[in-house]
Amino acid sequence: MKLHLLDRASSKHSSFTVSKNRYPNFLKVWHQHPELELVVIRKSTGTRFIGDSIEKFQEGEVVLIGKNLPHMWLNDEEYFQENSDLVAEAIAVHFTQDFMGPGFIKVPEMQSISKLFNRAEQGVKFIDLHVKVIEQIEELSSLAPFEKAVRFIEILHCLSRHENYRLLSSSGFVNSFNSPENENLDKIYSYIFKNFNTPIHSKDVAKVAHMNPSAFSRFFKRIHRKTFTKYLNEIRIGYACKLLIERKNSISSVCYESGFNNISNFNRQFKSIAGMSPTEYIKHHS
Repeated sequence: MKLHLLDRASSKHSSFTVSKNRYPNFLKVWHQHPELELVVIRKSTGTRFIGDSIEKFQEGEVVLIGKNLPHMWLNDEEYFQENSDLVAEAIAVHFTQDFMGPGFIKVPEMQSISKLFNRAEQGVKFIDLHVKVIEQIEELSSLAPFEKAVRFIEILHCLSRHENYRLLSSSGFVNSFNSPENENLDKIYSYIFKNFNTPIHSKDVAKVAHMNPSAFSRFFKRIHRKTFTKYLNEIRIGYACKLLIERKNSISSVCYESGFNNISNFNRQFKSIAGMSPTEYIKHHS
């Protein structure tokens, strides 16, 4: 997947934008932008890619994405069928960290929101968020400019105090995107995300990065604090979790669809990374 830079800038008449999107499917583009993005999924299901996190998404989820964090919502296959009457619907708020002015998040009263923005660098999924907060996000676009700005700050405050959340992307991925080797890493990540469920090896990725295999292995481990093989297995298991939750395939099918070439290695890696066996994972999410 090639990483695209999209223009999400607010108009000169607004400090942030609120969009209600309704399409046959979401934009099938792996992209990033300098604005933070708060998303409420109103309708549709599929796979969510945020940094190096690959998970199933469904209706009702609320996610905050930090600036320049690559992401994509990829709908399930049935959304792309010719005669499909399915709809993908979401509300997205795009804003910069200083949307209320350069010193906005530096004042003491905004410290909890500042910490929220720091967490958003990895992507934040809010769990069991009160329905009232979701309704307030949905109502933003109908408010007058002043009321909209005040309400949005209140929403951010509620999100910053919400304790039940999960960080999505690894800190290693985020840190690597802030490194001077970003351009080379872009090629590496694009290749990995496009081919992770095929038989790829570190030497294949090294070739894409124009590095010899040993130099690539040292480079990758320095950036991620883990080997390329471990990183690749984590990506594959993340995708396997998504497939198991969907319950469309047997465990053995999921094994091969995720890029593993034997079931025993798949089971071993799954338990090591997910903390439970594939069977236990299915029961836990049934």
